[in-house]
Amino acid sequence: MKKLIGILIVLLILFFIFFRIMVFFKEKKAQTAEVKERIVPVEVEVVRTSPYTPVLNYTGEVKGIEEIDIYPKASGKLVEIKIKEGDRVKKDQVVALIDRDITGLEFELAETVSPVDGIVGKVYLDKGAVANPDPGMGTPLAKILNLDSVKTVIQVIEEDIPKVKLNQRAKIRVDAYPDREFYGAVTLISPTLNSLTRAASTEITIPNLNHLLKPGMFAKVDLIIGKTENLILVPRHTVITEAGKKKVYVIKAGKAEARWVETGFSDGGLTYIKSGLVPLDSLVTLGQSQLQSGDKVKIVKGGER
Repeated sequence: MKKLIGILIVLLILFFIFFRIMVFFKEKKAQTAEVKERIVPVEVEVVRTSPYTPVLNYTGEVKGIEEIDIYPKASGKLVEIKIKEGDRVKKDQVVALIDRDITGLEFELAETVSPVDGIVGKVYLDKGAVANPDPGMGTPLAKILNLDSVKTVIQVIEEDIPKVKLNQRAKIRVDAYPDREFYGAVTLISPTLNSLTRAASTEITIPNLNHLLKPGMFAKVDLIIGKTENLILVPRHTVITEAGKKKVYVIKAGKAEARWVETGFSDGGLTYIKSGLVPLDSLVTLGQSQLQSGDKVKIVKGGER
């Protein structure tokens, strides 16, 4: 009887050990399956071509195409100013009268006229002031501006000079009109460089018939250096460098697929993809650093095509 009980106990112990071994392997298999079936959350966007125009970015200040200071024709007391800021004037229009009051002599009031058509940009002297015709000694009466065209002067750095030509188009933006673009052309390139900045002064003339552009405005200038093309441009951070090569991840049938790509220029936050991607590919834009080819993914933003 005791022998039988001993055998039963041994059998129970063996059964318990066998049971624990089976449970262990089952859990291990489940864990392995879970690792194999890991799902990575990602964001994607559909690859498309976008129009791109190569430009050089510069800044400058808007100036009148002509800015002429008017000096009086004679010394004396300014007795009448016939203009105010903002007035339009014609060439030879009288803008001021000066009393040449010299003891013992009598003169007619001296007329000062505008040498050009334009707009009064600034009046420097008040009635009663003493006028002096010497530009080196006196103050001008007024500044006349021709605003039908304006200009902006930019400083083109040495490495960009070969890309800049006369009559080259430029796009200009100013803060006063954030939704508008103005276009002009290069009309002057300095033949010499500034010895300190290694830059060439370059003048761009801009039609301004509505006089929206005002002298003193800060101008953002894009010099157009090539034709517009439709290119594949992707966010720069989506491109991964590995062993000197570049790759991105796309999604195919719910799984990640690495694509080796050839890249071109980078402009701002975008990189040009010469080859390796085609329109309508689903490009991973977030989560790519956690991916390996073949990983299942969960798209949390965007969509797969």
